[in-house]
Amino acid sequence: MSRIDDLVKELCPDGVEYKPLATLFDTRNGYTPRKTDAEAWSGDEVPWFRMEDIRANGRILSDSIQRISKSAVKGGRLFASDSILVATSATIGEHALIRVPHLSNQRFTCLTLKDEYRNCFDIKFLYYYCFRLDEWCKKNTTVSSFQSVDMVGFKRFLFPIPPLAVQREIVRILDQFTLLEAELEARRKQYEYYRDRLLTFPEKGASA
Repeated sequence: MSRIDDLVKELCPDGVEYKPLATLFDTRNGYTPRKTDAEAWSGDEVPWFRMEDIRANGRILSDSIQRISKSAVKGGRLFASDSILVATSATIGEHALIRVPHLSNQRFTCLTLKDEYRNCFDIKFLYYYCFRLDEWCKKNTTVSSFQSVDMVGFKRFLFPIPPLAVQREIVRILDQFTLLEAELEARRKQYEYYRDRLLTFPEKGASA
């Protein structure tokens, strides 16, 4: 922790800036091709992610269990690689970093970092910070035919913008804990404590 604390004191002694999700990311909703569209389901060119992919293969993914045809892509536009899928309906509180161009079903909202902020972030820092977004989503839901996230509040969720050196050190530490987590489940609580501690920053202009 001292390494992070030292970097924060050195590089952002006055705190860090926060920006809302809608400022940083382009957002798109996932969708499912019609079951009657045989052509959409006949091809395997496009990875199509569902909750089953996260449950089976983890949170950093480069391929999906099910694929669909290019003909199913609305407007010919895939979700960009290195986007983050966040579950915003039904099973809420899950997310994944997708390393390839893809689509997803309608249970996910896709977050793609805007070009003007690409040099401001390590994408894995944002991936880790989305664990906090998951917790927010679970506490801010609406209920109709099924549970869904308050999307107005979702787009206002604040992300910190610490210096890249701080982000990369956080990623390095949390990557190590992720490996430990896979090897030893008993470390989960320690990992979650450190994750939350590392991702807490003083807000610029806030009183001490």
